[in-house]
Amino acid sequence: MDNKTREISNDSKLERKLKPRQMNMIAIGGAIGTGLFVATGSSISTAGPGGTMIAYMLIGLSVYFMMTALGEMATYLPVAGAFELYSQKYVDPAFGFAMGWNYWYCSTMTIATELVASAIVMKFWFPDSPSYMWSSIFIVLLLGLNMFSVSIFGESEFWFAGIKVVTIIIFLVVGVLMIFGIFSNDNPGFSNWTLEKAPFVGGPFGIFSILMVAGFSFVGVEATAIAAGECVNPAKNVPKAINSVFWRILIFYIGAIFVVATLIPYTDPNLLSADVDNVAVSPFTIVFQKSGIAMAASLMNAVILTSILSCGNSTLYSASRLLYSMAISHHAPKIFAKTSSKGVPVYAVLGTLVIACLCFLTSFAGDSVVYTWLYNATGLTGFLTWFGVCICHLRFRRGFAKQGKDLSVLKYKTKFYPYGTILSLIISGTVIAGQGYYAFSASGVDWYGILVAYIGLPIMIALYIVRKIVKKTTIVPLEEMDLTRNDILQEDL
Repeated sequence: MDNKTREISNDSKLERKLKPRQMNMIAIGGAIGTGLFVATGSSISTAGPGGTMIAYMLIGLSVYFMMTALGEMATYLPVAGAFELYSQKYVDPAFGFAMGWNYWYCSTMTIATELVASAIVMKFWFPDSPSYMWSSIFIVLLLGLNMFSVSIFGESEFWFAGIKVVTIIIFLVVGVLMIFGIFSNDNPGFSNWTLEKAPFVGGPFGIFSILMVAGFSFVGVEATAIAAGECVNPAKNVPKAINSVFWRILIFYIGAIFVVATLIPYTDPNLLSADVDNVAVSPFTIVFQKSGIAMAASLMNAVILTSILSCGNSTLYSASRLLYSMAISHHAPKIFAKTSSKGVPVYAVLGTLVIACLCFLTSFAGDSVVYTWLYNATGLTGFLTWFGVCICHLRFRRGFAKQGKDLSVLKYKTKFYPYGTILSLIISGTVIAGQGYYAFSASGVDWYGILVAYIGLPIMIALYIVRKIVKKTTIVPLEEMDLTRNDILQEDL
C-alpha cells in the first residue's frame, strides 16, 4: 500500500473515531442533564440546602465508582454496546439480554421525554405553536446528527455540552460574587442555611425522597463507556474522560446547589414550582435576575433547549450502539447489525427513533401529562443499569483472580476495589428498593404510585427469567469466563 492510499485509509478510520476532546465533552455533557437547571430548585425546597447537597453527593459518589468500574471493563474490552456484552460474558447471557433491552427501553423513553420537553421549551417563545411541529423538527435534527458518521455526532455533542459548561461556569462565578455582595444589594450571606428547618428539611426521608431526582439527572453519563468502541486509543482516552466526570459532578452540581441554596431561601415558592415548562422560575433564572442580568429567562430557556438536544443526541447514539451490539449477540433482530459505509448502524438509529415517536402522544394527552408519564417510565431503569454494571465488575474481577490473570494487563483500574463498587451497588440497590416508599401510608397503599415507581423492575426480571427459560442459559462459571480481548479494537491511530 503506497503512502497516499495509507493516508486515505487512516483518514477514513479517523472519521469513524471520536477524538479525545469529544470524549471528554461527552463525559461532561452526560453528567450535566436538564435536571441541573430545572430540578435542583424543587430538591432544595423538599430536603433543604444541606439535605440536597448530601443526596447529590451520595449519587455523585455512586456514579463515580460505577463509572470507574465500567471504565475498567471498557478499557480492557472497548466495544459498542459495552455493558450488554459484559453482562453476558461475565454474568449470564440471559442477564446480558435483560440489561441490553432494559437500557434500550430506558434510552428510547428518555429521547421521547426530551422531545416533549423541547416542545415545551419552544412554547416559551411561541406559545401558540403545535407541539408536534417542534418534536418533528428536533427528530429530524437528531437523525441528521447520528446518521452520517460518528465524527458528526461527536462534534455536535462537543458544542452542545460546551454551551452547558460555559453557562454553569458563568453562573458559579456570578453566584459567588453575589454571595460576597457584588452584583446585588440583596445579600443574605449564609442566613438561608439556618432558616427555619434548614439545612436539613424533612430529615433522612427528605434526603431519600430526592435521590431518584438526583439519579435521573446523571442518567446518560455511561455513554462514555458505550462510545469506547469508536474512540481513538480507548486505553488512553476512556480513563481520561471517566476521571473527569467526578470533578465535574463535584464542581458543577454541588457548586450550583451551594450557590442556589445560599442566595435563595428553601421556602421560596418559586423553587417548588420550578419545572421545564416554567423556566421563568428556574433557580438559575432567579439568580441571574437577582444579579441584574437582562433577559435572564430567555437566556436560560436557550441553554435548557441546548441541554435537551444534547441529552437527546447522546442518548440516541448510546441506544443505537446498544441495539447494534445486541443484534451482533443475537439478542435483537439481525437487521440492526447492518452499518453504512461510515460504520453507522443506520437501522438501529431508525428503530430507536421510531419508538421515541411516543412524544407525539402530546397531541392527545397534553405536554405536561406525557412529560410526567415518560419521566416516571425512565426513572428506575437507570439505577437498574448501574446496579447491573456493578455486578458485572465484581464478577469480572473474580474471574480474573480465579483464572490467575495478572492485573497489570488492565490499563486502567478502578479505585478502592472492591469497596467502591460495593458502595455503588448498595446505593443503587437501596434507591431501587425504596423509591416507592411514598406509596405506603397509614391511610392505605397507593397502588398506582407503586406501579409508576416500580414498573421497570418487573419488566427487567421478566426479561431475564423468560430468556433464561427459553435459551436454558446458566451463570457463567468463573473458570470458564471469556476474558479474551480483541487487540484490533485497541488500535491507536
